[in-house]
Amino acid sequence: MTPVGLPDTATLNDRFHIGSNTKAMTAFIIAKYVEKGKLNWSTKFFDLFPEWKAKSKPDYENITLQDLLSHKAGIQPFQGEGDPQIPEFKGTNQEKRKQFGQFVLTLEPIKLDAQNPFIYSNAGYTLATLMVEKVTTKSWEQLVEKVFNKDLKLNVKLSWPENQKRKDTWGHSFDQGKLTPVPSTFDYHLDYTEPAGDINIKLKDYIKFIQLNLKGLEGQDNYLNSETYKFIHTGVENYSIGWFNLYDNGEELSVHSGTGAFTYFTIVHIDRLKHIAYIIFTNSFNEDTQKGVRLLMRKLKENYKFNLHPDQKR
Repeated sequence: MTPVGLPDTATLNDRFHIGSNTKAMTAFIIAKYVEKGKLNWSTKFFDLFPEWKAKSKPDYENITLQDLLSHKAGIQPFQGEGDPQIPEFKGTNQEKRKQFGQFVLTLEPIKLDAQNPFIYSNAGYTLATLMVEKVTTKSWEQLVEKVFNKDLKLNVKLSWPENQKRKDTWGHSFDQGKLTPVPSTFDYHLDYTEPAGDINIKLKDYIKFIQLNLKGLEGQDNYLNSETYKFIHTGVENYSIGWFNLYDNGEELSVHSGTGAFTYFTIVHIDRLKHIAYIIFTNSFNEDTQKGVRLLMRKLKENYKFNLHPDQKR
C-alpha cells in the first residue's frame, strides 16, 4: 500500500470517485430520454413492467419515474448499514439490476410524512434506471458512454479510479483512527445500485457538466432544454431530480455530496441566484474530511463574493 502523506499533489488530470453525485448524472441521462419522448416524469413503473406487479407490494402500484428520482416512492434506502439481506444475483450488470429491482419491490415500503417528506434511496435510482434501460434497450453503462463520453466528451469512467496500472488518486478509508489508502483492486461493489453512486471523473470534466446546468438554469438551451434544467433543480420540493433543492437565508441552492464507499468525498453547491457553482473533490472520508470541506466551502463563498462583478453581488 502507498502511505498517506506523500508530497504528490492532485492535478486536473486526476480522477475522483464522486459517489452519490452520480445521481444527478443518471437523472440527466433520463431527462434526455424524457425530452425525446421515450418516458414522461409521470410514467408509472408498472406501465413498463406489468408482469412484476403481482409479486410486488401493492403500495408501489402507482409509483412514477418522478417519485423514484425525487425519493418519494417509499423505497427502502439501501445505504449500507441495516439493509435487508440481498440475495446473490447472477448475470450481466443489467440483468442483476432487474433481479434486484424485483426483490426491492417485495419489501415493505417506508411511509412518508410531514417529518420525512422524502426517503433517500439508492435502490430507487436503480428502479428509475430500469425504466430508461427498458425504453432505450440500452444498459446504464451504455447510456453513460453515449451521453457523457460520445455526446458530451466528458471522459466519464465507472467505479474507482484505476490506481494500480497508472498514477492516479487513491481513496482513503478511516480505520482504527487512521486513514488507510484503498487500491482500485479492492473488492468493491454497490449491490446493484451503481446508477446511484459509481462514476469517476476528472474535475475539469465535471466542471463542464456543472456548467451545462448553470447555463440551463440561466435560460440557455444546450444538451437539455432550459425548462428541463429548471425542473430537474426546482420542480420538486426538498429533493428534486438528482439534487437537494434548498432555500436558505435568501439563497436558492442545488446541493449534493457523495462518497465512494467512504473513501472519497465530493460536494457541489450551485447558487441558482448568483449563477455560481462551488465544487470540492477529496480522496478521503472521515469526520475531519467533512469538517474541512465545510470550512473550505464557507471560505470559497466568502472569497468569491469579493471578486464578483457589482451586478452579481447580493
